[in-house]
Amino acid sequence: MALAAIAWPHVAMAQDSQTAPSSSEQPATEIVVSAIRATIQDSIETKRETTAIVDSLSADDIGDIPALSVGQAIQTITGATTHREKGDASEIALRGLGPFLSNSTFNGREASNGSGDRSVNFNQFPSELINKITIYKSQQANLIEGGVAGTIELGTVRPLDYKRRRIQMEGKVNYNPYQDRVYGDTGLGWRGTISLIDQFSLGGLGDIGVSIGYQRQRTANPEETLAGSSTWSACDDSVDVLTGNCRNVTNAQVNDGTPFYIVPNAMTYRQISENDQRDAVFGAIQWRPSPTVEINLDVEYSDRSFAENRSDLTFSEMRLGLKNREVDPAGFLRYVEGMTSLESNSTLTERSEEYLGGGLEIAVEASDRLRLVADVSYSDTTRLDRSRSTRLRTDPLDIYGNRTPVGNQRVAYTYDARDSFAPVFTIDPRFDLNDWSLFSDDARLRRDERERSNTIWAGRLDASYELSGLISALHAGVRYSHQTYNDYTDRVEMTQGDRNVDRDANLACRTRFPQRDYLKDAPGDQISSWATFDPLCLFDAYLGTEDPGPNDDLRAITNTDVLEQVWAGYVMADYEGDIGSLPVRGNVGVRVVRTEVESNGLRSALDIVNNGDGTIRLVETGDFETVTIKHDTTRVLPSANMIFELKPELLLRAAAYRAMSRPAPSALSAGRSIQLDDGTAFTDVADAIRNIQAAGSPRLEPLMSWNGDLALEWYPNRDTILSTTVYYKRFSGGFQPVRINEDFVLGGQQVNIPVSQTRNSDDKSTVYGLELTAATRFSFLPAPLDGLGAKVSYNYAKSNFKSHDILLGDIYDPVTEEVEPGIIPPANLSGYSKHVLSAQAYYDIGPVSLQGIYNYRSQYYQDFVGGNSQLRYVGDNQTFDLRASLDVMPGVSLRVEALNIFNEPKVTYMPVVGSTRQYHYYGSKYFIGLRVKL
Repeated sequence: MALAAIAWPHVAMAQDSQTAPSSSEQPATEIVVSAIRATIQDSIETKRETTAIVDSLSADDIGDIPALSVGQAIQTITGATTHREKGDASEIALRGLGPFLSNSTFNGREASNGSGDRSVNFNQFPSELINKITIYKSQQANLIEGGVAGTIELGTVRPLDYKRRRIQMEGKVNYNPYQDRVYGDTGLGWRGTISLIDQFSLGGLGDIGVSIGYQRQRTANPEETLAGSSTWSACDDSVDVLTGNCRNVTNAQVNDGTPFYIVPNAMTYRQISENDQRDAVFGAIQWRPSPTVEINLDVEYSDRSFAENRSDLTFSEMRLGLKNREVDPAGFLRYVEGMTSLESNSTLTERSEEYLGGGLEIAVEASDRLRLVADVSYSDTTRLDRSRSTRLRTDPLDIYGNRTPVGNQRVAYTYDARDSFAPVFTIDPRFDLNDWSLFSDDARLRRDERERSNTIWAGRLDASYELSGLISALHAGVRYSHQTYNDYTDRVEMTQGDRNVDRDANLACRTRFPQRDYLKDAPGDQISSWATFDPLCLFDAYLGTEDPGPNDDLRAITNTDVLEQVWAGYVMADYEGDIGSLPVRGNVGVRVVRTEVESNGLRSALDIVNNGDGTIRLVETGDFETVTIKHDTTRVLPSANMIFELKPELLLRAAAYRAMSRPAPSALSAGRSIQLDDGTAFTDVADAIRNIQAAGSPRLEPLMSWNGDLALEWYPNRDTILSTTVYYKRFSGGFQPVRINEDFVLGGQQVNIPVSQTRNSDDKSTVYGLELTAATRFSFLPAPLDGLGAKVSYNYAKSNFKSHDILLGDIYDPVTEEVEPGIIPPANLSGYSKHVLSAQAYYDIGPVSLQGIYNYRSQYYQDFVGGNSQLRYVGDNQTFDLRASLDVMPGVSLRVEALNIFNEPKVTYMPVVGSTRQYHYYGSKYFIGLRVKL
């Protein structure tokens, strides 16, 4: 119906060329457009004129992209959708494929991040300082490689090209109802932006343009959640006599007929209060010393920090004493009764993330036909996370030494997940969760620190030579990049068993539950509060200091030290001509890429300590050995794009290309993670080591695909587009879990232990997709309804790619090539959604601009950073946002925004769909602001 409504009036108008001129025939003084309509017009024109298959979002004025963040802006572009963190759009998926398969550049350069993957942290960049976002769906040889799904290009304004002076100031106040639930908080935040663009004549030294923008943001992102642990086990009906836990079952046992069910190690109710701060500065200088020389320098800086207070109620022994189980056919628990210790955990997490990037570009018109461009760039992100966490656990006695109402460390509970995505816990009614004195034992204090740094140096040289005839131009270039990724983790942990000290600390550090109406919006009769404590107070009470500092030795076997060097070169030809009377244009080229990886990892020996009672425990010796793994690949990437102008307003596009997506830097780690089973008393080493997992696999190679796109695009006027694209991707290779024996030193002796890790496979898989875009302004309606407009985009993708769970999926023997079948089904590509929909309706006429935006994304698999973990799925999610602006006088506008107004939660499942791992409630956010342009 929407497509018919868009097409019908323009078919009628096309009969009268005077009422529907093409964009090239529009008189320059016909109408002045602004705001949303101008943005959509610019986007349509960019799509029409670009040789590759693209979709874009652009604005003539700085700050006119209609969104509060870059991620929110991108998800309005056809085929693009986002992954939400803390209620805001973060990582981007293109055409229903995850961020791993996309490539992001900033002003044509790679950008670093602090997440360990190759996606850009779009929350680092204020949308007010971004002028253009272009998504290349098809590849061409002069684009930086790395985007099987596509390439996202962010651009800032070039001041000389802007051609006018502009001073702009904007202030916004926001209100978050969830934040208002937090005691002592008003629910208010703010952000302020100021920018300047100007141009100057230097006389004989040419012209120079300057732009600079600054934003300060102070907001909060509260969160209510129930979360499971990141490791889930498959159990049979038996019980481990020593621990009382359900006993793990192997894939082979299940394949032989042993019944099983899947259970997490722990589950946690979590209340989060958070304060977020960001300062960002963008600057650019554009200098033309002569008509044939242009120099561009741009710098971007962002300093973002947040402090997050977590109050947790943890059911820490979800594998203990389970009975009356109801198991779903998929293998997860729908109902169970058990016994567990309860923990009140309090955590203060502080993060600082600093980004510095920029580059210098020199362009020279060496002759009337030859253009040379040299570019050097730098991008660096450092993210530091520091947490101080405390635990107080239940005990048969309270802090005064009196027996508790249940008389046991462990409390009976029921877990019921039969009715919704939000499981309901019901505990023994004799136990009062809000009684601080019942959390009286096993005090534990942890100080965790993690620093991730990602640095990219790059340089490129490009040449373009114009020709006459069918081949209109030749392009060639070379590029080199040097990327490092380092990641270290440090933990200082202390336990305390003096009951008198526990009592004094418990009494001194009690806090009121941080908020009212906790999980009020979640289905079921949820736990609404529990006894909470001040973590810094507990640190001071137990240790005499709020921060004991890190360990002297920060070395650890999980640390990552990766160097990646890339050399690339390309040649490309533009062509333009006619096939009979049919105009044809496009490009054809090839890019050759060599990637070299060097990864350093540490190996640590373990001592076997005899407990004196016939049991043992394992401890690290503190001795390390460095292991260096090197690997290199060379790939050839041909590409061709062709445009047939069937009519001036009707284009047929075709593209064929080979593309690659490299593994995330964190997935190339040579580190190892040894997971010991719960407890410190084991009969042998095999019992003590639950598993050893690789932190990464340095020998992982890029995922390669052959791709084809075919698009039909209709442009009846500047406000309207109707396009459809079909695409095909054939992947050569995938990723499969393997167990490879590696040497470790235990008790002074070298032993050979299987290590779970990932390798490339020879699997073949395909993706078929359909992409639709329709946009128009209903100018045929009588005034004032002629200000109405709409844009709808939809993407459908069908894929048969397989990603196996590293513990419960298919396991390959790299020696025999035999497969041990898994016990849970595989996932698809990370980030793959079958359906993605974005719909906008707007009213934009005179001083009034109104916009409603709906986004929907179907379920997808989201891997953990590092790529060596279990399967995790994000459920179907949708958001609806509203935006409005009013020009109150020339140069002054009032703006109002409402985000996530239906308060849709984010739900994740693990390791199979339906098994709730976590759900998050963020609430809605409301903004009101004033913009002044001078």
